[in-house]
Amino acid sequence: MFPPIKHGWSKPSTILFASEFPANENVFAFALAQARESCADLIIFHVYEDSGLAAGTSSETRPSAYAEARAARRRFEHLAQRARDLGIQCRVVVRPGSAVDEILSFLEGRKIDRVVMGAHTPGPIGKLLVGSVAEAVLRNARVPVNTVGPFVVENSYRNFATCTILCSVSTHESASLVVAFAAELADRHDARLILQQAIPPQECVEVLTNRSTAQIEADLLALIPLKLRNKVNVQTIVSIGDPTEELLYQGRVQQANLIVLGAQGASHFAAVTRAGLVYKVLAYARCPVITLSPLVLAASGADQGIPRHDTVNYMAGVI
Repeated sequence: MFPPIKHGWSKPSTILFASEFPANENVFAFALAQARESCADLIIFHVYEDSGLAAGTSSETRPSAYAEARAARRRFEHLAQRARDLGIQCRVVVRPGSAVDEILSFLEGRKIDRVVMGAHTPGPIGKLLVGSVAEAVLRNARVPVNTVGPFVVENSYRNFATCTILCSVSTHESASLVVAFAAELADRHDARLILQQAIPPQECVEVLTNRSTAQIEADLLALIPLKLRNKVNVQTIVSIGDPTEELLYQGRVQQANLIVLGAQGASHFAAVTRAGLVYKVLAYARCPVITLSPLVLAASGADQGIPRHDTVNYMAGVI
């Protein structure tokens, strides 16, 4: 039995663009593309620091809460107008406080089907920072999260058409949900779907002792929901190598427009190791990446027991 996929996951009616200030133009372009392609409403969401909490700020010098919120909202009105000029219903929402807390709280209280946010650019000594806000949202959001990394170079929403979707298939129990979601997206966008599974070299003998690559490919195809098997153009790729490197390589070779991942095995402890697949893919992918959090996977019936050794650090390093 295949786990249920919420309708809004593949065809969102409302998209939240979680933005810093100034807004990342590339990420906003992608948010516009997603909203226009799905005929969805767009919420530009920004969390600002409450000046009343700043050290040394007295009540006499602190601006009113209303004035602060109005000033913060005004910074994003030109983006909202750009969306409206494209026929997208758009509004700006600002909140004071902690970005993580406010984003997750806003998601819980409203019907929002998808989050779009950016990953930080590389650091001065080659250290890639996805950001603590992105890390927490990726782990805790109950809706799919689209992340646009620093190497996604397109700067116009017109270049973000979804023609090829690359789905990373793990050995985790939640793989069926991730593949079903990717298949729904492919059907919705009339896109080619590539199911890719990489076998680490150290596991090659164990995995291939009693199974051929053809059998593994057949198992991947069996993960596609029956109702979509004759509707979606599916290709399977089974390779031997480092899962991260293989996924990034296929993303480039196949010219993927979107990568789909399940963030299983994610934990705060794993996040600080900077060694996981999701972190590296978010950092280096040349196309946007959409992830399903452990909470999404668990809520949909996927077994979230003890991860296999090859998925413990699946999302490590997203900090």
